[in-house]
Amino acid sequence: MDLKATHELHQRRLSRNVGVALTLVFFVAVVFGLTVVKVTSGEAVQGFDHTVRPELLPVETN
Repeated sequence: MDLKATHELHQRRLSRNVGVALTLVFFVAVVFGLTVVKVTSGEAVQGFDHTVRPELLPVETN
């Protein structure tokens, strides 16, 4: 008796799982790439935290 027999359902699940895994890896790579580009661009990385920060206000010239 062969306990390792694969059913066609297993093949379909495997291909679907591989597709989901590749999509997830692609998404993580895009987010990582965007993060690297933003960090290496040289700009100050500041989040929006609902407080007024003078360094973010436009400079007024008279």
